[in-house]
Amino acid sequence: MEVEIAQHIQNTLSAALEVRKNAESGLLSLETKPGFCIALLTLVGSAAVDLATRMTCAVYFKNYVKKNWKQHEGEADKILPADRVAIKTHIVDLMITAPHSIQLQLSEAVTMIADNDFPAQWSNLIPLLVSKLDASNYDINSGVLQTAHSIFKRWRHQFRSNELFTEINLVLTEFAAPYLAFFQATDALVDQNAGNPKALAVLFNTILLLTKIFYSMNCQDLPEFFENNHNACMSLFKKYLLYKNPALETNDDEEAGPIQKVQASICEIIDLYGSKYDEDFTTLPQFVETVWGLLTTTGLEPKNDELVSKAIGFLTSVARPARHKHMFSVDVLRNICQSIILPNMSLRESDVELFQDDCMEYIRRDLEGSDNGTRRGAATDLIRGLLAHFSQEITAILSEYLGVLLAEYARDQKANWKAKDTALYLIIAVSAKSSSLQSGVINTNEHINIVDVFAANVLPDLQAPVNGPTEPIIKVDALKYLSKSQILEVFPFIVQHLSSANYVVYTYAAVCVERILALKSGAHAMFNKMDVQQYIQPMLLRLFALIQDSGVSSAKFAENDYLMKALMRVLLIAKDDVLPYASEILSRLTQIIDVISKNPSNPKFNHFAFEAVGTLIRNVCQSNAQIVAEFEQFLFPPFQGILQQDIAEFMPYVFQLLAQMLAIHKEMGIPPAYKQMLQPLLAPALWESHGNIPALVGLLGSYLSKGAAEIAAAGQLTAILGIYHKLISSRMNDHFGFDLIISVYENVPSASLAPFHKNILMLILQRLKSSRTPKLVNGFLKLLASLMIFEKEGMNPDEVIGYFDGITPNLFRDMSQSVVLPGLAEFHQPEERNLFVVGFTKMLTTSATMVSDAYLPPQYCQTIVSLLKIPAAQDADVNPEDEFYIADVEEAGYQASFAKLAAPSKKKTGLLANIADPTAYVMQSMSGFRNSPAGARIGAEVYALFA
Repeated sequence: MEVEIAQHIQNTLSAALEVRKNAESGLLSLETKPGFCIALLTLVGSAAVDLATRMTCAVYFKNYVKKNWKQHEGEADKILPADRVAIKTHIVDLMITAPHSIQLQLSEAVTMIADNDFPAQWSNLIPLLVSKLDASNYDINSGVLQTAHSIFKRWRHQFRSNELFTEINLVLTEFAAPYLAFFQATDALVDQNAGNPKALAVLFNTILLLTKIFYSMNCQDLPEFFENNHNACMSLFKKYLLYKNPALETNDDEEAGPIQKVQASICEIIDLYGSKYDEDFTTLPQFVETVWGLLTTTGLEPKNDELVSKAIGFLTSVARPARHKHMFSVDVLRNICQSIILPNMSLRESDVELFQDDCMEYIRRDLEGSDNGTRRGAATDLIRGLLAHFSQEITAILSEYLGVLLAEYARDQKANWKAKDTALYLIIAVSAKSSSLQSGVINTNEHINIVDVFAANVLPDLQAPVNGPTEPIIKVDALKYLSKSQILEVFPFIVQHLSSANYVVYTYAAVCVERILALKSGAHAMFNKMDVQQYIQPMLLRLFALIQDSGVSSAKFAENDYLMKALMRVLLIAKDDVLPYASEILSRLTQIIDVISKNPSNPKFNHFAFEAVGTLIRNVCQSNAQIVAEFEQFLFPPFQGILQQDIAEFMPYVFQLLAQMLAIHKEMGIPPAYKQMLQPLLAPALWESHGNIPALVGLLGSYLSKGAAEIAAAGQLTAILGIYHKLISSRMNDHFGFDLIISVYENVPSASLAPFHKNILMLILQRLKSSRTPKLVNGFLKLLASLMIFEKEGMNPDEVIGYFDGITPNLFRDMSQSVVLPGLAEFHQPEERNLFVVGFTKMLTTSATMVSDAYLPPQYCQTIVSLLKIPAAQDADVNPEDEFYIADVEEAGYQASFAKLAAPSKKKTGLLANIADPTAYVMQSMSGFRNSPAGARIGAEVYALFA
């Protein structure tokens, strides 16, 4: 098999598309054969195979593990148990002896396996890694430490739990002492090789991994081992914060060197200790002094940016707690402002070059921060940390410098514009103790008159000609400085800046527009279409022009997601005001989708483009159903292209928008164009992608609501129930199975469903018996409550109870005792509380069967009362248009992740649309039931619960 795999792998690198496709198909077919992953791993480790092929095999193996190692219930395991054992036996040895590029791929694979199997099913992993540490071979050590780092860093973002601490303690027991000994041995080698640049580079890479591992081992709690060895560890960290060696210095001002990377990592560690364990951080004052010295001697080159931002972050953590106030006298505060804040607030030549040469990178760093933070962001956080306890002092000190900077700018605006830029950053930082750019100032600084500062220093720059002599960066600064009181005054000027010739300026104008329109007052949007009506069409025209003129290639076209998000937000607030030119907007949106479909490259841009389409459909078609056909004429061709080309990233969006348009059709019955699409939607291949499933379930729900009888008559109900079977059998997708079967029961005539009741319920009962989870129980309760509420011929609470008792006598009684009542007692989510109280109250008060004591009516009454104590869900006041979000579209092997569109989403009224107050419904129902002949059989103590 190795020869065949190697040939296919080599062919995947071919320039010929057909050869690549055949190779990919060949590999997919080989994946199903036993031993495939072992053969792949053998090729990775074979010195007889060329390095390019080995590397490609390593990447393929990593992706294969990512896709198949975790087993999902109801799905066949593609990796044999014997293969799993063999992989775990050999992969660590293979990883540490492989070339570095392959080592990284295998390290990721080991991490993925560990995520699933460690510690329960791979208990010897840590001893195995420790045994490979070798002070004489740092190539091997790199692989071992990289793997340990990848496994342990998971802890940084996990919630505290007994299972987590059990795992951490297991690792510490086996790893902590060898770790410290190895760190000290590596430190000794650094001293011995002080004049050997090659050896030092390897050793500093090792120290970097060791510091990252230290952070992970300490991130959740302070381990006893490191508490006992505090001085030993901290002396190492202090040594390397102060470390200098010309042998490791580079001439590259952009790329951080080994020393800067290690020092930045150590600053993260002392920041963690300073913010989380400061009572045990006995060496804190020494590190404050050390970091202070580091910041005042570190240059302004970009290679030092990460180090500086993390060092400032440490000082910010020290400044925030009130117990550290004694460290910050007025002289110290003045020194911080002069030596740390101002130098790192100032614009550097490299920043200007980035502004001019790589606009999107400048914007993303400024708005979102880089992965490692920015100097300005860190300096701003430090100011706000100091303002918490020294508001008057810091404001006074920085106001002095602000006056100097503004005077410098006034003397020569052309030559000294950087002084104004620094001044505006200081104004933004000092004027609010906490704020969010473009979303209004929060918790303002009482020692500054914000209105006067804005009028004197910001408004003139916004009012100046858009493409006039004012420096573009100053325009950008002005666009970022907005508080709520100034928004309506400056909104016209912001819109004008969409016409700027400068990429960064018009992008910031778009960001401003989007965030202003997204501002909320309570649960509702602060601005409505009447506030900005005169600007809607000009904004849309300009935003479309900026997007569609951005470049020829798909990647360049979709580069600027800020523009697309602004366009979506304008459409959202415009509502049906765009009706007169809706066709033109839709035409442009379909052109955009057509371009980005050729090479999907920016998930955020793509998401907002489809969100814009959904917004337009909702705003225009829901109130003008006759336009739906026109929208379908525009959208069906690009949608069909996406489905035919199997563009995985976009298919879930297409399914959601099809569901939205189908639901808007006023006539009952499935329109012919949709009817033709139904059979392909039932094909098993479509349901293999986890990203498709939520959207497809919603689309089938729209089909069922329009023509369930047609679907049953055409024999397609069996295929839909087959899909339900597949979903309900999977731990990952069972909740979608419940959503689908609820739609089936709600819409399909009871007579058509009668033959299937037993099989539908047996699938659930089997899951409840073999692998019950809280999610499964919750889905079952939703189904049961929905069945009790449905108002349709052939379905009422007694019929539903009969479905169960028809399988086994008294099965519903037994299910009540073992599943339903315990499940309801554990339920604490308000959003489904209404469904449960209404559904089970209706069952209790309208079912003749439930009057029998055997069916536990007192217990149901008690449970309903407990549910009523949960605060009711407030979704009636939540407007879905305020709920737009960016879904993380993560790479998931060969699967596309699901990104839910907000625009097509329905409000969660559904079955309860006619029940304004569920609590009142319960009280009224119980009152009426008490006076009925059946209700008289229930004791007064039960009714007392509802008093």
